[in-house]
Amino acid sequence: MTDLLLREDAGGVATLTLNSPANLNALSDAMLAALMEALVALDGDDTVRAVVLRGAGKAFCAGHDLKEMQAGRQAEDGGRAYFGDLFTRCAAVMQAIGQLPQPVIAQVHGIATAAGCQLVASCDMAVAAEGTRFGVNGVNIGLFCSTPMAALSRNIPRKQAFEMLTTGGFIDATRAEALGLVNRVVPPEALAAEAQALADTVAGKLGAAVRIGKRAFYDQLEMGLSDAYAHTGAVMVDNMLWRDTAEGIQAFIEKRPPDWRA
Repeated sequence: MTDLLLREDAGGVATLTLNSPANLNALSDAMLAALMEALVALDGDDTVRAVVLRGAGKAFCAGHDLKEMQAGRQAEDGGRAYFGDLFTRCAAVMQAIGQLPQPVIAQVHGIATAAGCQLVASCDMAVAAEGTRFGVNGVNIGLFCSTPMAALSRNIPRKQAFEMLTTGGFIDATRAEALGLVNRVVPPEALAAEAQALADTVAGKLGAAVRIGKRAFYDQLEMGLSDAYAHTGAVMVDNMLWRDTAEGIQAFIEKRPPDWRA
């Protein structure tokens, strides 16, 4: 990792820290590149069973770097090629989180705005500190948050998402929890411990089962109900045939800890 994105590993949990507090951890070109590099590395790391994503300083992430975006306008085409590439790269990072074998938990504080809110919505779970504010505020500066909308509208009800997108207003952490954008809200002083506890719980499960389950979770969401049952049934058959699953069931019957090898 670079100084822009820090990685710490402990007990099967990798913690990624957006480390650009001076610009509220904006998703600059360099930050997007660092995130993608980290996600690619995690994808092939069987020692990691859960990931925590957090921000350094007073905010989680304020979205894209607007100064960089303005500089991109200086190209002969007015920035069309740059902007197209930027939003393609950002979308690739967001989708890579869902495609990662390990569950990713956003540890959110301060603000999560525009693409920063998109980042929270793209994570598998999220824990927020009391007082955190969430918004897709691009409309306030004339830029509708169309790409953040893709993730946000898959997390919260459509009317609430549309209101956020068209008014540019913020919601607080309590409202974000009620809408389903975050899993839980805790006092700021308990944020790191709560996110770590959630990650430790996930990391304590059979890693292979969580990996196959995460993939099946997102796959079945894109299917009709009958296809979803057919697909998840096949996944469960495969899962049941594993040695570690047989051991886990037998250990439960015998009331002892399982001897998992994966």
